[in-house]
Amino acid sequence: MIDNTKPPTIGQVTAGNSFDVATAGFDVTIVGGGIQGAGIAQAACAAGYRTLLIERAEWASATSHASSKLIHGGLRYLESGQLNLVYHSLQERQHLLRNAPRLVKAVRFYIPIYRYTQRRPWQIRAGLSLYALLTGLHPQARFRSVPRAEWPALSGLKQQDLQAVFQYWDGQTDDAALTRAVVDSATQLGAQCVQHCELIAAQHIADDRYRLQLRSDNTLWNCETRALVNATGPWVNELLKRCTPAPPQRALSWVKGTHIALPSAPLPGIFYLEAPRDGRAVFVMPWQGKTLVGTTEVEVDNPRVEPSQAEIDYLLDTVRHYFPAFPLTVLDSFAGVRVLPSGGAPGKKERPFSRARESVITEFDAGDAALISIYGGKLTTYRHTAEQVVDLLQKKLGRKKKIADTKNLSL
Repeated sequence: MIDNTKPPTIGQVTAGNSFDVATAGFDVTIVGGGIQGAGIAQAACAAGYRTLLIERAEWASATSHASSKLIHGGLRYLESGQLNLVYHSLQERQHLLRNAPRLVKAVRFYIPIYRYTQRRPWQIRAGLSLYALLTGLHPQARFRSVPRAEWPALSGLKQQDLQAVFQYWDGQTDDAALTRAVVDSATQLGAQCVQHCELIAAQHIADDRYRLQLRSDNTLWNCETRALVNATGPWVNELLKRCTPAPPQRALSWVKGTHIALPSAPLPGIFYLEAPRDGRAVFVMPWQGKTLVGTTEVEVDNPRVEPSQAEIDYLLDTVRHYFPAFPLTVLDSFAGVRVLPSGGAPGKKERPFSRARESVITEFDAGDAALISIYGGKLTTYRHTAEQVVDLLQKKLGRKKKIADTKNLSL
């Protein structure tokens, strides 16, 4: 068993395993220990492949610990016609509610509609109805219009110009804890999962494999793999530069999302609000004894980010607008970067908020070896993305004897 609490030595990596990591070959090596890489490791191992997952820092140390902590279908994506994304998100939400009840909880969401907000009550009702249909009319699909008599009990929500309040259900999780649970599941299936291990170089040495140079605990070592999966999130193109021959890079945008933590408040659930400045979605939610507010969407030119004062003020203004008496002491703040693959009409500038959220999976033609890169990806749909990657692996590497179905694995 690998000791995941400290950087591994070669002895720690190989101890107790049926083969030597430093000399034996792998079917699949995944680089990146966020939720996407963890999910792919779990799925690859479940499909019968000898699997290695490496992370240069710690599990969920980047984007996968800086999300909005939501397991949701993406109600707002219905407006942009992303029905496929919403459908798969809702299916994955149900799998997680069933398979990870300790980590993923169903939570009430509230949408207040004011005289001046962009969407009318009939539009929200229509959207929630379609949301319910895409869920398959599961009990979690139910929603209601909150009676006016209940509005004063909604945590001090501003009543002036309030026209309607809708309540529906989605999910909430600890994103980092969920990632670690998926890594643990992959390990139990037989994957070798190693933290503090960095890919230095990958060279396509034969028609059917790559030689990897890895650095672990200041020690360099090599191994071979038939497939290399790049799940490094914001660093996806940076990793491709370490591959020989160098694959083409897909154009992308880095989008920073900032959250702030405020004092605890007696919230009945999560409030889904329309930011008064630009109409973006902002969530106000109870979280680990505090109130979490987020997120922003700001394009940046570097994936190493910190919250800005302008973003903090934007979120505070949103809370102040809807909850005039809410305590606005900022107890903490954090920021993460999501990848949005570039697309749309040439020369057309799209706001991050309106961009498609579907992940893009690219495959570099490397003979009988595979080099697959993940651009984007959502916390909720990590398992579905992993299934798509495994489909590509099976076409390239051939099928193995399946040992588990990730759709039914408990976390």
